[in-house]
Parts: sequence; structure tokens; C-alpha cells
Amino acid sequence: MAGKIVADQIEHSTAGSLDTQYVVNGSAKAWWNLNGTGTIAERGSFNVSSHDDAGTGLYDANYTSAMADGNYAFQGTTGVASNTALVFAYHSSSAPSTTDVRYACEISNNITLQDQSYIFGTIFGDLA
Repeated sequence: MAGKIVADQIEHSTAGSLDTQYVVNGSAKAWWNLNGTGTIAERGSFNVSSHDDAGTGLYDANYTSAMADGNYAFQGTTGVASNTALVFAYHSSSAPSTTDVRYACEISNNITLQDQSYIFGTIFGDLA
């Protein structure tokens, strides 16, 4: 049996009421789990229509539903290769837009771009 819940407020058992706008506005608007080596492939995602391989260690995440503007929060992480820490960062060659964001996976000690097999990203902000 299918149904839906409609509420203007949610009440936590010990913290009291919470306006549903906090839940809606504070939720991730997009996320992904990407294999960025070889032929790149998403393992799972939400509001990401596809990924582009923009070069070694460079990727574009393309949104299914557009963001309101390019001023959203973007974060992510990637793994460790051969005991070398890797950095996941917005890449300055392309500003975040309403439809996509370019990001990079870099070796932290020399900022060399490197493809990674596990890349996780999240977007927070307002949808259009």
C-alpha cells in the first residue's frame, strides 16, 4: 500500500519541534560514488545525470535538476594511493554552474592530478 506523509513540522522525541524547511534546505541536493579509473562509472548517485572524464584526475558532475546558481557548497573525498594522501577539490579551470561542477583528485604533496577508483561527492544548496 502506497502513501505519503504531509507535515509542516517534525517533532523529535527529546529535541522538540523542527520546521520541515530545515530538513529540506539542509538536505544534499546531489551526491555520487564514482569509479574514476579507466572508463569512468557511477556506482550510485542522486540528481547526477552523468559524469564526464575531463582528463587525468579531472571530472565533471552533471546535474539532473539544475541548481539555483553557482554559489552552492561542494565537498567530497577520495581514497589513499600508496600511502599518499589525495585531495578532492573544485578545479579552477571551470567555475561551478547551475548544471555542473568540475573537480579534481590530486596528490597532496605535489598537486599532481591522478585518477581515483573511489570518489565521493556531495552538493548542498538551492535547486532552481
